[in-house]
Amino acid sequence: MNRQGHAIVAGVDEVGRGALAGPVVSAAVVLPASYHDDLVTDSKKLSPRKREKADRLIRNNALAWSIGAAGVGEIDEHNIHHATLIAMRRAVLGLRLIPDFVIVDGRFLPELPYPGKAQVQADVTESNVSAASILAKVFRDHYMLFLKRQYPQYGFCRHKGYPTAMHLEALRNFGPCPEHRRSFSPVAQTLGPRAQNEPELRESY
Repeated sequence: MNRQGHAIVAGVDEVGRGALAGPVVSAAVVLPASYHDDLVTDSKKLSPRKREKADRLIRNNALAWSIGAAGVGEIDEHNIHHATLIAMRRAVLGLRLIPDFVIVDGRFLPELPYPGKAQVQADVTESNVSAASILAKVFRDHYMLFLKRQYPQYGFCRHKGYPTAMHLEALRNFGPCPEHRRSFSPVAQTLGPRAQNEPELRESY
């Protein structure tokens, strides 16, 4: 049993809420109760190289992990808050183990058939949530590198869709691509034609 008194605890975190492009991605991770590695910490504290190494360690050692996402269309339809909860729910329901308890980083729990709690800065204090933050970050970064090959003019490999000066300048020069969030103000100001197809992002073990 882990310290919450539950045998199977899933940690959940997301990445991509503040980006102007790409999906919001969530991960859910169940680590062995005795597992510890100094690399499993808040993803924001790790360099890209260390995140990649931690990602491999987590995937190899976790009892279960799952990644879910909400795409640009869902973000624009439901707003980023509700799209984030959708991504979290997909990640948890994608686990191959049924959790006894779910800990989510932040203030809001998605609708789930399991008990759980939302905890601010859980990605710092809870190893399962730290692991989830790493998987979500690495997965989304890889997806944004894929988008860079499709839309090289935006520089997604550098800013990962966030509103940097470089990204905003590219938006002004080229207008939005199909992966930009039309409901976000900087994108709405440069609206253009919208593509119809949007891939579903889901991965689990």
